[in-house]
Amino acid sequence: MLFKKSMTASSRGGSFDYLEPGARYFDSACQTMRPREVIDAETEYYRAYNACGGRVKYRWGEKVDAAVEETRSRLLETTGKHERDYVVAFTLNTTYGINLVLHQLAEGSFKKIVTSDIEHNSVMVPSMAWSARRGSPLSILPRGADGSLEYTSSDLENAVVIANSVSNIDGRRLVNAQRLAKDAHEHGGVLLLDAAQGFAHDRETLAHTDFDAAFCSGHKAYGPSLGFVIIRRTLLRSLDPLFLGGGTVADVDASTYTLLDEPHAILEPGLQNWGGIVGMGAALRWLKTQDPSHETRLAQHLWDGLTTLGRITPLNTTASPIVSFHIDGLDAHKLAVLLGEQNIMCRSGHFCCHRYLHHQLKLPPLLRISLGLHNTKDDVDTLITVLRSILSVF
Repeated sequence: MLFKKSMTASSRGGSFDYLEPGARYFDSACQTMRPREVIDAETEYYRAYNACGGRVKYRWGEKVDAAVEETRSRLLETTGKHERDYVVAFTLNTTYGINLVLHQLAEGSFKKIVTSDIEHNSVMVPSMAWSARRGSPLSILPRGADGSLEYTSSDLENAVVIANSVSNIDGRRLVNAQRLAKDAHEHGGVLLLDAAQGFAHDRETLAHTDFDAAFCSGHKAYGPSLGFVIIRRTLLRSLDPLFLGGGTVADVDASTYTLLDEPHAILEPGLQNWGGIVGMGAALRWLKTQDPSHETRLAQHLWDGLTTLGRITPLNTTASPIVSFHIDGLDAHKLAVLLGEQNIMCRSGHFCCHRYLHHQLKLPPLLRISLGLHNTKDDVDTLITVLRSILSVF
């Protein structure tokens, strides 16, 4: 090893006191660390009332039902939406939710699909598939340096518009989301948001945007590995259900079936991840107690440190909880290995954004640093110190 591994404990405790001393985790854009409160809540479900929801009449099941409804309500509250207009449905993850809604849009309801150039494969590939299967045009529009989608009114005509609210590459935010939603609706379209990063880093945009559906993964928002969709009731009712079975029907006879009179059920075929939903509720309660300025201050501290290093070419132009860069003469995968030897965990590659990073910008693999609420100033200082040492050698 080039450098002696640091085992100094960082100044974190409480919700993340279980982390090993010296561990510096900077891959929250992939999945966040789970607070102890979330781990304990999910464990309690399995130990104390491990029952199915929505099916049983005994006490354990009633407790599950209450917890599930609480989580649905908290998700609406967190995104500033009301149950008279929106429904929460649980899925496997963001990717599954996007596919579940996109491919159940009624045939002929929209004439094209519009997305942006900086999208994750979870948006880009389903958009391509939707276009190909329906024989409908796909428009890939640019995002400005500030994250705004660059479009004209004609782009939105009778279109499914789907874009991320926060980029997983460099944290760019969809700053014109409110206007985009208004314009899409005025031209007969809908706005679908990939909120996988937005739910953790920019819930204000979700709260103030009149979206038709937003998709997220709990594991990117301090919760267990499950997904959820927050969808407008009018759009939900217009879907042409393709994925049916247990959990979606009230009755079945020889040749027909009757769907459950519960809007969320149409997006929840099969048995749900009850323990994960309970844990997600705990994550939402925990998030409400956190100071959002902690991440903002830490992002600025990270940016200030990175800009002193030299040789680094960032994609970012300003401080962000998500920063990606490359270094001339040093492969990002090798850099990730060197950092990993110091128990510093960062992501290397193209971050499931191959079309944009690899083919459009023709960039080599990058290193991504993504902050979470478990991170401390000491974590960032250690990262900068080790990066400086590596650059002095390579």
